[in-house]
Amino acid sequence: MPSEAPATAAQPALDTKPVFNPMPLNFDTHNFPALQNDLYLRTARGEQTERAPVWCMRQAGRYLPEFRAIRVENEFFRVCRTPELATEVTVQPIRRYAGLLDAAIIFSDILVIPQAMGLEVEMVPGKGPQLPQPLRTPADMARLTDHLPGFSVDTELDYVYKALTNTRHALQGHVPLLGFVGAPWTLMAYMVEGGGSKTFAQAKAWLVAHPAAAHELLGRIADVAATFLIGQVRAGAQAVQVFESWAGELGPRDFAEFSLPYLARIAARVKAVWPDVPMTVFAKGAHYALEQLATETAFDVVSIDWTIDPAVARTRVDRALEAAGQRRTVVLQGNLDPTLLFGSPDAIRQRTEEMCRGFGGSAHIANLGHGMMPSHDPEHLRVFLETVHVASRALRK
Repeated sequence: MPSEAPATAAQPALDTKPVFNPMPLNFDTHNFPALQNDLYLRTARGEQTERAPVWCMRQAGRYLPEFRAIRVENEFFRVCRTPELATEVTVQPIRRYAGLLDAAIIFSDILVIPQAMGLEVEMVPGKGPQLPQPLRTPADMARLTDHLPGFSVDTELDYVYKALTNTRHALQGHVPLLGFVGAPWTLMAYMVEGGGSKTFAQAKAWLVAHPAAAHELLGRIADVAATFLIGQVRAGAQAVQVFESWAGELGPRDFAEFSLPYLARIAARVKAVWPDVPMTVFAKGAHYALEQLATETAFDVVSIDWTIDPAVARTRVDRALEAAGQRRTVVLQGNLDPTLLFGSPDAIRQRTEEMCRGFGGSAHIANLGHGMMPSHDPEHLRVFLETVHVASRALRK
């Protein structure tokens, strides 16, 4: 695999036009452009690299004026379902931050899985995702379509596959393309609550009142998610991430029963088909489970949020692997608090340098501890990216 292209190396430029200019669609899954920057992939596989690769969750999103321009005339899920639009918004941050981002993540949404399973999902301005007919009782699971004859994950979510393939070509090999899914507990929480929640009381009540039904639903979601990830790689994703966004709503006992086994199932199924494709898990708020995520699943990368010191996380993971007799490297990803991007450029540089020092020279993928926010200044993200390049490289000299 080729080494990372130096920032000063001559590379074919991405289209720099700030307004959407459709490119010819390309759904050829066999003749992708050669990858020029494999820093993310090498790091995710545990190799020592010259600096930390960096990308950001929600790096394609509302903080970018070019994204907002697309959304003026296009409803959220229309963007997800239209390959040329999904490609455009995925490429936008790579274009804006040329040479600074080391990966692109396909523009989609974790809730495309509930949609594929038969539930309606709306993106309501000012409220976020809403499911008008949630699963209030186990009997409501009869409305799900994943067990009906003829159901096909690949058919239901083919539009994501087409977006991945087209985007892989549009990136012209500048950076690898990441796919993703939402994790079973997080998706179940939305499917039961009908949207976001401060407490997720109804979803958590299922775990106590209907544990057998909860396990059935979680297992079905896990099977759909695993099949979906396998298809994403086939379509062109070069690495994948599983978002357990609401892991922190569970205590250690419930996480061990209702989240961890399904995360492990997804990783095992994908690795059985694509053993060399790096996989990341982000169980936000569940730093109590770092050891289990590292030793009881096949994920290559564990993403952490800002509520744990990276040096502590690194020590705990390494000790757990040694105690389990596992001779492998589990890479850490993260973990700057996204709200720090509201600070001054000097403050962002200082805190980013501190973050890099916390991870030290170990295998580390720099990222935020969660996603970009709509009111972030795009130039403040540039400061973060530039600082990671300089600070992480200095640590490896």
